[in-house]
Amino acid sequence: MATTPPRAEAVLLLRLAGPLQAWGDRSTFNRRETRPTPTKSGVIGLLAAAAGRARQDPVDDLSHLGLGIRVDQPGSLLRDYHTVSDYRGTPLPQAGVSAKGIQKPTSPAKHTHVTTRYYLQDAVFLAAVAGPGELLDGLQHAVRNPAFPLALGRRSCPPTQPLCLGIRDTDTETALRETPWQVSRQARERYAARWRREHGAARSAVPATVPCPVTLDDPEGPDVLNDVPLSFDPLRRSFADRRVRHDWFSVPTGFPGRPGSGTPDSPEDATGHDPFALLGW
Repeated sequence: MATTPPRAEAVLLLRLAGPLQAWGDRSTFNRRETRPTPTKSGVIGLLAAAAGRARQDPVDDLSHLGLGIRVDQPGSLLRDYHTVSDYRGTPLPQAGVSAKGIQKPTSPAKHTHVTTRYYLQDAVFLAAVAGPGELLDGLQHAVRNPAFPLALGRRSCPPTQPLCLGIRDTDTETALRETPWQVSRQARERYAARWRREHGAARSAVPATVPCPVTLDDPEGPDVLNDVPLSFDPLRRSFADRRVRHDWFSVPTGFPGRPGSGTPDSPEDATGHDPFALLGW
């Protein structure tokens, strides 16, 4: 009896965009930072939540997936200042927990916490998750039908649509080079206007490509990131290192009549929803 050969390696594309994102890899206690690009633990956490996995469930199969991140719009850094108090006069809990997993009270007692949280605002990234095609098929279905609410690194940062751009039967670099720029129509028009001024081009001219920074998993890469999740269990959170390299890709701008423009004017146009339109961004 003939057997169906296993599906080859493929790439799942995720468009990570929203009013706020937060990708912390050293966030502890009262200072919650964000990296300038999505972490692997954040992307794997989003996929695990979509698949309905609890924090204590293993994520070995997801941690072995390859990852490439393209920065389509870097956004800007937002600092959010908090004070947190318990109106009942009860000492606030600290970050540490007891052997039973119960949060300990602060000692000496504190009644007001000052916390600082950082976010990326108005950023757009393209994440290319590489791995076995069958596993990515399941993850694609999960992202489009998530078991738990999805977030961009922090629960207060929901993604805008479209989040899932589908699966490509190619490698990570090709997928990141060929997928059109994922910014809003207004951002693309601003880039085209600046490009025309710098090149003295005609008013109707539009650029074919735009340079975008990328970060790719690479065993020979010069940089090391400690963001590969081994466990999301709150009592046993642990991460491993990965080597990456940084590069710049020329990406199709997606203007009509240009290569890679076989999509609507902007991703928001595909859903009829642009949360920044009223702000003129």
